Amino acid sequence: MAKTTQSPPLAGEHLVIIGNGMAGHRLLQALHGRPDRPDRITVIGEETAAAYNRILLSPWLAGEITRDALDLKLSDTQASGIEWRLGERVVDIDRHARWLRTECQRTGKGSRVDYDRLVIATGSRPTLPDIPGIRLGNVGGFRNLEDADWLSAQPPGSRAIVVGGGLLGLEAAEGLRKRGLQVTVVQRSERLMNRQLDATAAAWLRESLEGRGLTIETGASLVDCQGDENGKVRAVTLADGRRLPADCVVVAAGITPNAELGRMAGLDVGAGIHVDACLTTTEPSIHALGECCEFDGCTVGLVEPIWRQVETLAEVICGDAPRPYVNSDCATRLKVAGISLYAFGPVDAPDFETLTYADRDAGDYRRLLLRDDRLNGAVLYGDTADGPRLYQLAQAGVPLGDCRDTLLFGASEATQHLEEAA
Repeated sequence: MAKTTQSPPLAGEHLVIIGNGMAGHRLLQALHGRPDRPDRITVIGEETAAAYNRILLSPWLAGEITRDALDLKLSDTQASGIEWRLGERVVDIDRHARWLRTECQRTGKGSRVDYDRLVIATGSRPTLPDIPGIRLGNVGGFRNLEDADWLSAQPPGSRAIVVGGGLLGLEAAEGLRKRGLQVTVVQRSERLMNRQLDATAAAWLRESLEGRGLTIETGASLVDCQGDENGKVRAVTLADGRRLPADCVVVAAGITPNAELGRMAGLDVGAGIHVDACLTTTEPSIHALGECCEFDGCTVGLVEPIWRQVETLAEVICGDAPRPYVNSDCATRLKVAGISLYAFGPVDAPDFETLTYADRDAGDYRRLLLRDDRLNGAVLYGDTADGPRLYQLAQAGVPLGDCRDTLLFGASEATQHLEEAA
């Protein structure tokens, strides 16, 4: 969207947020304490549970934390003036008259909610492959509490197939393994985390995970799921013809924005609900936030860009001069099975200068990508302490000069030297 629009705040404005996930909760926190925060805020969420940290679903599944550790809470002061309508879904939006209608999940009854400003923060859902049997019982994603509940109900010794060797898939696989399941990861690419890791780091990661009991199948994909007489999955077939027994299948191979409400309201929608740099849709009184929105042709699936969206939108809602949201590369941090990874920037490096250090015995690997005397990307395996400083250097885009040779082992010293030189 080329045009940036901003609707000024109204006296006594009623803000309605559709979605009680991490993005909506973060927005509530960002609005707290601002003098022009809306007087009335209503939060509508389909799930009956209060907001929770979806990033922690994997350690909860693994039994490493308790259920209450997932909860995202607001203080009494922060929650003042907020009405919660949980267990309700929005079934109609009139963007011209500025009202929406909800339906209670439990009773089926509906009610009308008027708004002055509306934020759609409905997140995303797993992208399921279009193959036979994908709707069988015990086949699903790993995105919410309901998903975690059915997975935690699988008895030890059950055979689990995890589709997707990316960040979420590996965390789900490790969580299931720690619950005593036999887990096979099926990855379409020839290497794990192919969007973040180079061949060396991916190979080390695979070796470590297999050493902990996971079975990894790369260069593989599902072509169907077969069920039993009760409609539950019992096996999957791979593209090479192999048949693997399965008691459950977890699909973690991409996400689809929940943009249906945008279409319902007659907004401009592509992969997600189109927004401008103020997170405003084609209707000035409606905003979209998080995984359900699309800006400049890109959707998001990581926390860091969503937090930046929240800061911009909070300023817009409160009538401040907003810092326009921009797309930018984000760092990926993974800690699974005691393995630490940190990566950002391009993965394949035919046109980059490469600085590399590898100590297999110590489990320490570092690869830095440079171009025109500037840092462009990094992959760290094992010791990731320098990751955030390296990322800051890459974002700053400063010439490295004499510091380039110290980056592999002294990111802090290199940063300090560059700051002093500036």
